[in-house]
Amino acid sequence: MDDETAEIELLQQNLHKTRQLSKKMTTILDSFDTRIAKLEKSILPLYTASQILNRRRANIDRTLEKIDDVATNQEDLSAEESLILRGPQPGQLQLYKEAMERLNANIAFKGSDPSEGGEVGKIADLITTGTKRLAQMYTKIVAESSSSPPPSLQPTSPGASAAEALVLGITLDPQAISSLTPIARFLRTLPVPGTHPNHPAAGEIGRILGETLKGYAEMRGGYVAKCMDAMGKKVVIDASEGRDSARRSTDSERGGRKREGREFGEWVEGLVGVVEEEHRLLLLLSPLAPSSSSTSNSASASGGPVIAAAFASFLQPILRLFGSVLSSLVSLMKRRLEVYGFLALAAYESLLSLQPLWEQVISYTSSPGSSSDLTAKNEFKDGLPVLRSLCLRSFPEFLADIKLAALPKTPGAGGAGGGQSETSTRVVGFVGETVTYISKIPDVQGAVSAALLALGDGNWKMGEGVQVGAVGKRAQPTPSSSAYGGMDGEEEGPDEGREVLEHYIHDVISTALASLTTISKTSRRPAFGAIFLLNNIAYLRIHLISSPTASLVVSKSTLDLLQSNFRMAKAGYYDANFTPLMQAISDAPPPGGQGGSTFGGLGGAKGGAKDKFIRFYDVFDEVVERHRIGKVLSEEGLENERHVVEEEVVSLVVPSLRRFIGKAGAKSKGVQKYVKKTPEEIESEIRTLFG
Repeated sequence: MDDETAEIELLQQNLHKTRQLSKKMTTILDSFDTRIAKLEKSILPLYTASQILNRRRANIDRTLEKIDDVATNQEDLSAEESLILRGPQPGQLQLYKEAMERLNANIAFKGSDPSEGGEVGKIADLITTGTKRLAQMYTKIVAESSSSPPPSLQPTSPGASAAEALVLGITLDPQAISSLTPIARFLRTLPVPGTHPNHPAAGEIGRILGETLKGYAEMRGGYVAKCMDAMGKKVVIDASEGRDSARRSTDSERGGRKREGREFGEWVEGLVGVVEEEHRLLLLLSPLAPSSSSTSNSASASGGPVIAAAFASFLQPILRLFGSVLSSLVSLMKRRLEVYGFLALAAYESLLSLQPLWEQVISYTSSPGSSSDLTAKNEFKDGLPVLRSLCLRSFPEFLADIKLAALPKTPGAGGAGGGQSETSTRVVGFVGETVTYISKIPDVQGAVSAALLALGDGNWKMGEGVQVGAVGKRAQPTPSSSAYGGMDGEEEGPDEGREVLEHYIHDVISTALASLTTISKTSRRPAFGAIFLLNNIAYLRIHLISSPTASLVVSKSTLDLLQSNFRMAKAGYYDANFTPLMQAISDAPPPGGQGGSTFGGLGGAKGGAKDKFIRFYDVFDEVVERHRIGKVLSEEGLENERHVVEEEVVSLVVPSLRRFIGKAGAKSKGVQKYVKKTPEEIESEIRTLFG
């Protein structure tokens, strides 16, 4: 027990000593922490300063390396000079650019040292020479692409328009663009006064690049004008001579000229498309960087004063070409407006639709600080009023031409009605001309309606029978003028253009009908005149009714007018050609006769029947001979009308002859010997006349 107590006391003493040692160790460690914190606070600024020194040392090392490199390059200046003077070689453009960059770096390194002035001047001359060599290479590529023969302007892919073919055929090809793009990008990095005012070569480089840009614009403008000139001349030739080798007859010329007007519109559309694409390429390939300092939309679109001036130079030959082609067409229209009316209408409609695009193109020449603004000189806009005035003239002149066709010609001209003989029953020229004219109107309906509204409803009569009012207002017809029948729309509204167009078509048809009636009565034998009137009115009626385009602009009242005149013409034809034939075998006494019974008279029943048969067959022979000279409804498209008239004539003549033969045979025997032709033979001959 005593031993255990002694051990416990010993352990307690050891534990006490251990605690004291732990306290001393803790005190020592706390002292270390305090000293370490003080040391860290003392060393941190020194550490930070040493890092800064290390970075500066690294920068100094790199600078020294660059200086050594530049010094080495300076030693190789003779080699650079040889490369620069030789010019960029095929496939070595990158080497040439690197040499130019090294020369610029030398100028930057030595430019601040007055003692290196002579060396800097020599390097500046080398940079200027290198710029010239690059500019010559640039100009050579542009010249080669702008000197080839005008390409084929036919669309190269299905669905491609003529304008797209023009753009693809005339603008720079992809190979030239890919060759010019790296050169242009590098030239834009060269020092010019605007970006490097202190560079010794900046002024000369700016002058070289400015001349290069001007040369590019002039070469491309001349090439585009040359390519478009061939097509522009073709448009004028097609308009003046027609597409076919043989010239068109007058009745087809008037409508056919519409196509030439469309060709002019396609030519202008292609021209605008080419100019738009060339402006895009000018911005892409310009050796001078487009100005980006201005925030205005116009400056951004034009590329700044330098690009605007170059584009104005590009447009000069193109504007001259456009003015030349337009003036040629206008002169052509003025000489024969009666033929080229649709050319004027189609051209006017095309230019009117393209005017916004053209004004956008012209706006590219406008930029703050540019002296080449072409917006004040707009040949396109100036040509619209000229075409509009020609369009306004064409409407009354067309009506006047139809009226003049009914006037007697000089004796050598063969009478009225286009120089035809008095036995002619053919369709006259102005009838086919009228059909073609009306059928082509829907193709240019917008231009026609706008021009008629500007002229004024009814004013196309040039004051004849109308009260000319304000422009765009309807002229009130007098009792002597042609009525518009049941045409609706007395008040102005959205359909005013269609309404005034229908009024004009109505007056054209009524004028044509009046001229036909005058010709048939004044310059034809009555029977031939009736055939002539029937043939012409039937032709006019069937072609306007069956034409899918003409029906779009012909009103119901106009169709009713045609139908009514066709019925009257058919009745006049029957009356002039078959009434004498039917009178020969009728019960009525002959004109100027003494009356009496049907077969009476001094010669008895036989003598009366004999005279009637002789008269009938004589008149019938005259009818046959007349129909052999003047064909009835023989024009293409009138087969149904001809068949109807044939059946009506047969039903009129043959049953009457049968009845007469029957009545004559019942009153007197031996009448059959006077029957030269049976009703069946008469019917066969009648059908032959219409076959």
